[in-house]
Amino acid sequence: MPSEQYFVRNQNEICFITSTIMEWVDVFTRPVYKQIIVDSLKYCQESKGLDIYAWVLMSNHLHAIVSAREGYNLSDILRDFKKFTSKRIIEAINQERESRKDWLLYRFEYAGKFKTNVKNYKVWQDGNHVKECFSAKFSQEKLEYIHNNPVRALIVETPEHYLFSSARNYARMQELIEIKSLL
Repeated sequence: MPSEQYFVRNQNEICFITSTIMEWVDVFTRPVYKQIIVDSLKYCQESKGLDIYAWVLMSNHLHAIVSAREGYNLSDILRDFKKFTSKRIIEAINQERESRKDWLLYRFEYAGKFKTNVKNYKVWQDGNHVKECFSAKFSQEKLEYIHNNPVRALIVETPEHYLFSSARNYARMQELIEIKSLL
């Protein structure tokens, strides 16, 4: 089994990734923040060469099985995705009627305070937990792990009932994001 790493070693391989919000703050409890992620994933598919095979957005992290199309670099896509969504999430926190506004902004400001490459706020943890999908069996295990995440968190009873997941695609239900099937 491949070891977990924080960077993409082979830029065009299919990888299981996890991107986590700083301090595991539950940002994605509001539809507006979830929609930022959905729209950004779609943009990366359409304009940045991202292929998505599976995904799930939880309250404080994103799991996905992804790859970069030929001529694109997965590390660059993930970097740009996190940079853009960070800015959009901070904008949304400031614009929305957010009861946790001061607390959220303080957490993200403090997280970036001691980082020389951060201007104001740090929303995502550095790096992405990355595992290359080296076999069909490993890919299937990660696909099931992704889809069962909301079930294990007691959000839904069955994976396909969670709207922010590709389990709906695999169940042939209306989905938020088009994917490439691993099956």
